[in-house]
Amino acid sequence: MDFIRIYAIFLRQIFLIRNNKTRLVNIFMWISIDTILWGFISRYLDTIGHSVFSFTTTVLGAVVLWNFLIRIQQGLMLSFFEDMWSCNLLNLFASPLRIREYLSGLVVSSLATGAAGLSVMLLIAWVMFLYNIFQFGVLLVPFLAIILVFGLALGIFATALVLRFGPPAEWIAWIIPFVLDPFTGIFYPVSALPKVLRPVSAILPPSYVFEGMRGALFSGKFSVISLAAGLSIACVYLFASCLFFLYIYRSVLRRGLLGRLTAENL
Repeated sequence: MDFIRIYAIFLRQIFLIRNNKTRLVNIFMWISIDTILWGFISRYLDTIGHSVFSFTTTVLGAVVLWNFLIRIQQGLMLSFFEDMWSCNLLNLFASPLRIREYLSGLVVSSLATGAAGLSVMLLIAWVMFLYNIFQFGVLLVPFLAIILVFGLALGIFATALVLRFGPPAEWIAWIIPFVLDPFTGIFYPVSALPKVLRPVSAILPPSYVFEGMRGALFSGKFSVISLAAGLSIACVYLFASCLFFLYIYRSVLRRGLLGRLTAENL
């Protein structure tokens, strides 16, 4: 792969943001509102609950990590959408650019916007609610790694769906993370789910993160094996989504759907 081409894809997204500051709204506005909203909700629950643990510590940390996953997924997805909305896909794929280089450029763009969004969320949580996610110490590394890898997998999968079915599939791409919400144990333990639904949580990497967070906060114990399993599953999803994207791309080229995809935006 040519890293200059990967950098060019990333640089295009930077130019788009620099030339149109309204794009910053999608990167920072929603996650900021969500962090502030759940921060006040958690503080209120601390006030009336008289519990032996802090809702702010348990809930706000989970909200920050889940929003980071959504930011990673949408960052990759929106970078592709920008090319689709501007009818630029044919121009890109008519160039010497390889599909792996293009996908890698989308990943780099997603990592940059995701890191920026995470920094803003952590700053808001610290300044307004005195929440410090670094209290987890070295555990923060596997937590972020699992969320990051799975977010990339969701973003690549959603992008492949839109590449195959065109703009009408956008609404499916947007709701994918929210469909998974009930099964990942963000606000409650997986044991609260009906037994028939718990196997779904077992195959979703974020559930290992949030269960690990609660274990570390409540009992000071966590399972290294569980976190390793979550990271392994996330890597499998990422690998499978990359293969799926490459398969869809080749299928679209073979069936001549790329031109039709661009024409639908005219």
